[in-house]
Amino acid sequence: MINDWQNGGFGIYLHWPFCESKCPYCDFNSHVAQEIDQEAWLQAYLKCLDEAAIKTSPRLLNTVFFGGGTPSLMSPKLVSEIMNRIKSIWTVSNDLEVTLEANPSSFEANKFKEYYEAGISRLSVGVQALNDKDLKRLGRLHSVNEAINAVEISNSIFNDTSLDLIYARQNQTIDDWSAELKRALELETSHLSLYQLTIEDGTPFGSLSKKGKLKGLPVDDQAANLYEVTQEICNKFNLPAYEISNHSKPGSESRHNLVYWRYGDYLGVGPGAHGRITIDDKKLATVGKHDPREWLSAVKNSRNYETITPISSVNQAKEYMVMGLRISEGISLSRVKKICDHKIDENNIEYLTDLGLVTVGDDRLSVNSSGRIILNQIINKLSDTFY
Repeated sequence: MINDWQNGGFGIYLHWPFCESKCPYCDFNSHVAQEIDQEAWLQAYLKCLDEAAIKTSPRLLNTVFFGGGTPSLMSPKLVSEIMNRIKSIWTVSNDLEVTLEANPSSFEANKFKEYYEAGISRLSVGVQALNDKDLKRLGRLHSVNEAINAVEISNSIFNDTSLDLIYARQNQTIDDWSAELKRALELETSHLSLYQLTIEDGTPFGSLSKKGKLKGLPVDDQAANLYEVTQEICNKFNLPAYEISNHSKPGSESRHNLVYWRYGDYLGVGPGAHGRITIDDKKLATVGKHDPREWLSAVKNSRNYETITPISSVNQAKEYMVMGLRISEGISLSRVKKICDHKIDENNIEYLTDLGLVTVGDDRLSVNSSGRIILNQIINKLSDTFY
């Protein structure tokens, strides 16, 4: 019998919560620390992996992702030991994808070859902007020249390099963004993650925005135009969107993120890390303690370091829809029915189809390019209409 999670595969996400500085737009669980006891963190990660293996073995591991924070602040030795432990306690796929997020500073770029030797197969470089003024405004510590150099070094070492950029920035015109995006595409990475700047509560940008001091952000129509230009340019360079914010050459999609979007299982290891794991045919949501010191102490002293919550079948179906409608391949209608014994209201599907926002065929429902700009409204329309 095939468990539902096997439709998406199995991955491991390890969260490294430390950064050199906190970017003003960032609402991730990241913290600035002057000193980090890397050996203590290694032992905590290994302990969590050992405990998780007891619950999840035997199963085939498809992907590993080191996220953050800034995982390129981890020593390559730490990464190597984690990968050795993972390979010793799970059966790994022959084409195991192992991604590490990296900052493009000169110091960190010098370690890229060591990460490759430690078992990393794919690097995700957080460039964020190819404009020195905007890099400073975004709180980034690297320059454009350092970013380009880091990407070129990564391309020379790894078969797959992903480059992250943020657009819809302050006072950014369509011409500005078009030139910047083309410059990024000319670096010939296999994958681009292109995110519109969002202003989150609890961040310095959020506080400035509430006070009316964050000037020059695009209004909705401007942001929509920037999104459309992004699609046009990436298509011309043969990096189409396979997910609403992610573009790749055919075959270079982020397989770890596809585990999320196809609603597979994934362990979340580390402070604030989220997971979805199936045990005894029950889908569970996990989240680690948010504070790094509390998480580390709880793991070290064998106390509870994560909360575990069962997910109802209806909420599983909704989560699958929320994730699966982000990708171009869409979702399986029969899988929705199998997960929760409910169907999506056919009237709503027909309504969205008539508007040209979604396409249905061969048991799959996908959002068209014209619908991606209002994806949240489409998801809400569909996910609240089970019968």
